[in-house]
Amino acid sequence: MTEGELASVITRIDDALRHTASIFSRFTPGEVEAVKKAGGDPLTEADEAVDKALYELLPRGDEAWLSEESTDDLARLNASKVWVVDPLDGTKEFVLGIPEWCVSVGYVVDGVPVAGGIFNPQTDEVIVGGKGHGVRYNGTPASMSERTTLEGATVLGSRSESKRGEWDLFDGASFEIKPMGSVAYKLGLVACGKADATWTVVPKNEWDVAAGVALVLAQQGEAYEPDGTPRRFNSRDPLMTGLVAHPRGLGDDVRGAVAQHLAS
Repeated sequence: MTEGELASVITRIDDALRHTASIFSRFTPGEVEAVKKAGGDPLTEADEAVDKALYELLPRGDEAWLSEESTDDLARLNASKVWVVDPLDGTKEFVLGIPEWCVSVGYVVDGVPVAGGIFNPQTDEVIVGGKGHGVRYNGTPASMSERTTLEGATVLGSRSESKRGEWDLFDGASFEIKPMGSVAYKLGLVACGKADATWTVVPKNEWDVAAGVALVLAQQGEAYEPDGTPRRFNSRDPLMTGLVAHPRGLGDDVRGAVAQHLAS
């Protein structure tokens, strides 16, 4: 894929994310009706409307599609280029009116997320970028954290995991744990330097993290599953064991903390 082609993809992502603002304008976070899907997760009219809009705007030619809210067409396994999308990551927060949810759009080429975008309509934040193009936060070039130690760092943890006590082992640690909703939103904030690192040792799906991983990799950061294995995206089974993301300088400290988390 040429640099020009990737730049065009990033522009497509940016335009599509901004288009969804008109859809979300019909809803008031905190005053949204939801039904429960088979697995118990909430589903709103917004999830479905945004999914439909993104499907109409993004795929072209032989580009395949994988989305949380679309029937999975396994023909994608034979495709080189795949859109991996969560039209509304953090639906629980959206329903509750907590501004920690977003639209997540990732573009995967031969198993690697090479471009991505995150849009939080409630906070009006757009984070887009791709390989060789860096990351922009609301149109301005952004940088990842330059920390080389977790001491004094801000780590974005899971709001639901924290409520279950799964982050209690870090009480009194030298770094701050900030609970937050959407994992895609957390990854975007780490990629643009608004936080230092994030991880979860709870299973996630590819559509939850593809965009965020693309953004982290675009910043020369690291993103991998909790056992240290980089993820090859567009797998038959999109379920992952979790996700860890951070700038390279924090690698040793984060890997040590994640190992501690896995052992707890």
